[in-house]
Amino acid sequence: MANIFIGGAWPYANGSLHLGRLASLLPGDVLARYFRLKGENVLYVSGSDCHGTPVAVQAIQEGVTPRDIADRYHQEFIDCFRQLGFSYDLYTRTDQKFHHQAVQELFTSLLENGYLYKKTVQQTYCETDRRFLPDRYVEGICPVCGNRARGDQCDACSTLLDPSDLSEKTCKICGNPPVERPTEHYYLALSNFQNKLTEYANQARGWGDNAVQLTKRYLAEGLQDRAATRDLTWGVDVPIEGCEDKKIYVWVEAVSGYLTASKQWAAETGGDWRTFWLDGNEKITSYYVHGKDNIPFHTLVWPALLMGVGGLHLPDRIVSCEYMTLEGKKFSTSRNWAVWVPDILSRYQPDSIRYFLIANGPEKRDTDFYWREFIHSHNGELLGAFGNFVNRTLAFIDKSFGGHVPEGHLDEEWQRRIDNLYIESGTRIERGHLKEALDLIFGFIRRANKYFDEQKPWAQFKENREACGYTLYACVQVIANLANLLHPFVPFSCDKIRGFLGIEASGWNLISVPVDRKIEKLELLFERIDTSRIEEETALLGNQK
Repeated sequence: MANIFIGGAWPYANGSLHLGRLASLLPGDVLARYFRLKGENVLYVSGSDCHGTPVAVQAIQEGVTPRDIADRYHQEFIDCFRQLGFSYDLYTRTDQKFHHQAVQELFTSLLENGYLYKKTVQQTYCETDRRFLPDRYVEGICPVCGNRARGDQCDACSTLLDPSDLSEKTCKICGNPPVERPTEHYYLALSNFQNKLTEYANQARGWGDNAVQLTKRYLAEGLQDRAATRDLTWGVDVPIEGCEDKKIYVWVEAVSGYLTASKQWAAETGGDWRTFWLDGNEKITSYYVHGKDNIPFHTLVWPALLMGVGGLHLPDRIVSCEYMTLEGKKFSTSRNWAVWVPDILSRYQPDSIRYFLIANGPEKRDTDFYWREFIHSHNGELLGAFGNFVNRTLAFIDKSFGGHVPEGHLDEEWQRRIDNLYIESGTRIERGHLKEALDLIFGFIRRANKYFDEQKPWAQFKENREACGYTLYACVQVIANLANLLHPFVPFSCDKIRGFLGIEASGWNLISVPVDRKIEKLELLFERIDTSRIEEETALLGNQK
């Protein structure tokens, strides 16, 4: 049995999730469900990033405390993930005692091992707001591409930046030009890991192409040391005397959440976090699932922190999606140009959302969410192909065979196809190629529909009841296996099918439904969505949240 660690990206608890962010998180749950079904030992963790400037600034704007903001959105995230069927072993938050203590222990280990050092630097300070500005709240012109950028990273060209690199700097909070003031901070000696990280990246397997290319670029440019503390009032305290007014920088603290959440899971359940983290255990495979904008923190910064502590397993697979846009435009929370997850969940089935974001998501390239495509995808693929095959098979048995699975056998050709489908789709899931796996399964569904049409069980029933039974028996076995194969992608529908057939979730292999099994509580898997909703939904964009 392999030990599979899956770390899902930590969403900022300063606003509702939109579909673009959800698209980068969903692959983690697909992987977790697949590996559990396969029988592996899985630990799937994530949580809400409750620290950082976005949360603090949102609190200032609303006149409340940062914890008030974090509480609100953390609970909203939990509700959304529950409705969507996310199967986290632990979904936690960064603003709680366990995380703080574990991060401080990691910081202390890095200091004792010689990877943190003090440095006095000029830091951007806003005289209007009377505060040092976190990097992402300094905006200006990127020195590399000339686009507007924030002080930690340019979204346009992905260059990692320092506020001092920017020209025409402004404070994102008030819009005024900031000044520079001296302050002392601890820095992570990231440059010391240049050779080790280069060797690590060169040996990497199972990384997305974007992760490979961006990481090579950063290494070619040469790694720069990065501040590990900041002058902030909201975050994890620096556990060193004389640093009472400083916090551990969120890019160190938040990414460490993968380890701290694992330790919290162990403390709460009695499990052993070491099974998934101690280096040298050849049975560990770790997956990190996030968006393109987080690549350097998972392929360079987090591995450097783990190397600095020592003895901890480095990331194996990097599942880093590209960007999703909305009706041809970039998602914008400030302009409310978004499809908010709580809103879409209030009107559409979670499996419809899950299916679309995998089948049409930004796995390997930027993609666009259009309401037209979403609704046609539901009607044409989930309902028209998958739902239709399940419904017409089971409804025919219910009507013509008293609801009992007729006698028959699954011929070698069908067995071979199903066995191959488990192997081929499973291989693609493990590589992070979820869209390819889903395409394979839906190709199989189309083949099954064709078989049903060619056999014409409605005609067979009149002419040869036994032949009709054999056709429907084969179709029932296909349906039972589809409930396995599609479980990682559309779990709610698959659970319904298992309920119809009276079967349990089992391994990632061929399963069968016995003859004479009674079909129970049959209902439609999916309802058709009226296409008039396309215009209605498009008209709502940018108007309400």
